[in-house]
Amino acid sequence: MLSQSYIYSSDPGLIIGFHGCDQEVRDKIVLNQTTLRASKNKWDWLGEGMYFWQNNYERALHYAIDPPGKIKIKTPAVSGAIFNLGNCLDLTDKQGIDLVKTSYETLIKSAQAEDKKFPRNINPKGDPGSKDKIIRNLDCAVINNIHTLIEKNEEPPFESVKAVFFEGKELYEGAGFLDRTHVQICIRNPRDCKMNCVKG
Repeated sequence: MLSQSYIYSSDPGLIIGFHGCDQEVRDKIVLNQTTLRASKNKWDWLGEGMYFWQNNYERALHYAIDPPGKIKIKTPAVSGAIFNLGNCLDLTDKQGIDLVKTSYETLIKSAQAEDKKFPRNINPKGDPGSKDKIIRNLDCAVINNIHTLIEKNEEPPFESVKAVFFEGKELYEGAGFLDRTHVQICIRNPRDCKMNCVKG
């Protein structure tokens, strides 16, 4: 299943990403008193890891000002980082998309065989009419399953995941552009990977 060559999945170029957080957290990161922790929520859009908006300071700040769910941020701030993607599960690429589809099919067969409840992407309780379904339990399970399958097959792990999300309202009637569209990156192994993804 996973024996395809991922020779083109490594991106050596540097990327600037931004992470919305509390000012106290940002300051401690800048002063080297702490490091950004990996998110491990069941609804994380790209599975477990550290999240950044690619080249999008404003989107990161918006997140910090208006965080989803029960997340509390006292003083909104943004932390910036320079990194490369290493071995990347790129969901703008057909090979990555095909792998996600295969992971879903494997996951659903397993759930049916074990008679387990299958996760779904849903809207928050206060926003039932949204098309975005920001609580992405299903997507998170599918992405995490890819990493599990890769590990079982003893193949090189993906050090990051990248995807474009078309989110929000139409810019104008009939538009193909949405006002919250963004590129999101999840860094899985910032310190342990061969190239040390996070550079600064």
